[in-house]
Amino acid sequence: MKDIISSKDAPIPLGAYSQAVEARGLVFCSGQIGIDPRSGKLVSEIPEEQTEQCLSNLEAVLRGAELSLESIVRTTIYLTDMDDFQSVDGVYSRRFKNRAPARVAIGVTSLPKGARVEIDAIAVRE
Repeated sequence: MKDIISSKDAPIPLGAYSQAVEARGLVFCSGQIGIDPRSGKLVSEIPEEQTEQCLSNLEAVLRGAELSLESIVRTTIYLTDMDDFQSVDGVYSRRFKNRAPARVAIGVTSLPKGARVEIDAIAVRE
């Protein structure tokens, strides 16, 4: 059994996928790029600002499941330029001050809408 999770406070999906799916207490959040949910456009070209928005979008999706960023146990960060890693990590570490989740960072050639950063997550309902 699985439940589809969605939030009006997060960007609408750009394709045939759900914002998140919950199964057996695990919440699998689809990747979020730095899209402003109101305008549907990237917040900026700056990786740090895109990272902030990615995390805000994930936070909105998790609120739809009555969870928070603290519920995340694993993330994957996709970067179109690995030279952005330090600046993205700076934003990430501020948002996950306590008990940071496990994480993977992967370099990719491109992301939707020309984004430089995308983050997906797995959260757990305790």
